[in-house]
Formats: sequence, C-alpha cells, structure tokens
Amino acid sequence: MSLKNQPGALYRLLEPFDRRGIDMTRLESRPSHSGVWTYRFFIDFIGHQDEPHIHAFLDELRGQAMEFKVLGSYPKAML
Repeated sequence: MSLKNQPGALYRLLEPFDRRGIDMTRLESRPSHSGVWTYRFFIDFIGHQDEPHIHAFLDELRGQAMEFKVLGSYPKAML
C-alpha cells in the first residue's frame, strides 16, 4: 500500500494492528516511483482475508491508502 506523505501516516497505518489484535509479522518499505518521498509498504500479518475480522481490518486500511493491493492471502496450515 501507499500512503500520503504527511505527519502520523505510518502511525495511523500501524495503530489498527494493535487495536484489532492482529499480529504483524513483517513490514517493509520501498521507494515508490510515483514521486519524491513516497513509499510503498509491504505488510505480512497472521490472518486470512476471508475471515470477517480480517476483511473489516483490510477495509479500514484501504480507507487510508492512496494505493492498496492484496498480493496473497493463505489459510493457516492444519497439521
């Protein structure tokens, strides 16, 4: 996802993880080619997009983003 370059943008991205109790396993930022001081964030977390609480969480993040794409969602392996 990409965010507007403004104070507190990264905090507003991360706060829902804490509030909703979602375990983030990875956060990576890469410079975006759309402009100076713009970045894309790649985030891994535990949960599947078809779970109702994860679906609502993703909708919340979409509302903050200039650009948002789910690159993959995989169900937890049952051993």
